[in-house]
Amino acid sequence: MAELRSAIDSLVAGGAAGSAGVTALLASLMIAAFIGLAVAWVYQRTHHGLSYSRGFTQSLVVLTMGATLLIFVIGDSLVTAFGLLGALAIVRFRNVLKDTRDTVFVFFSLVLGMAAGTQRYGIALVGGSVLMSVVTYLHLVAFGSKTRFDGHVTYAVQRGVGAGGDEWKDALVRIDEVLARFCRGVEKMTSHDSNESVEVVSAVRLRDPERGSEMVEYLRATPGVVEASLVLRDRYAEL
Repeated sequence: MAELRSAIDSLVAGGAAGSAGVTALLASLMIAAFIGLAVAWVYQRTHHGLSYSRGFTQSLVVLTMGATLLIFVIGDSLVTAFGLLGALAIVRFRNVLKDTRDTVFVFFSLVLGMAAGTQRYGIALVGGSVLMSVVTYLHLVAFGSKTRFDGHVTYAVQRGVGAGGDEWKDALVRIDEVLARFCRGVEKMTSHDSNESVEVVSAVRLRDPERGSEMVEYLRATPGVVEASLVLRDRYAEL
């Protein structure tokens, strides 16, 4: 009778432990999914170049969760760890990453997934937040680019506009106002002054590259401006 009661107590204790293990697993997988989605979103928003792949972006989420599940499978068993190592050695991964940055994001996903798998949620959340913040900052400031300008704007102002003949100077002031509205930085490169017009070429860093054509329209609509054009730098020149 005592042995039967002991066996029942062992089963109950094992069931409770198993329930707690499942709860911990679910919590870890949910946190890993959240972190993986954040990593994938930052990768998508900061990616530049021609090698973007939707499948790779989705794989970052699954990879983070997979690393978490792998940690739970291994647990404290050294035999299981060597067994999984041998099984992974058999699998041949033929997908070649074309960009070093992609490799970095794969490493991020693995490390953060392992942190969630070991239930170090604070490290996973804080570490992931800091890493993604740094990646976003590097993207916003275009860190590593050789030039800090997006392109060159060229405009010509006609001399002798109006009865006084000095209205072209007022046009230059209005042009500076338009450039300040659309650009974060302007640096005059060349200026050609003739009897009929003044032609200026300036390097510009746009607040929004998508609004470059709108800036040109504003310049052309400025009284005294003969012509205006914008040549954007090739975004992929430094890839």
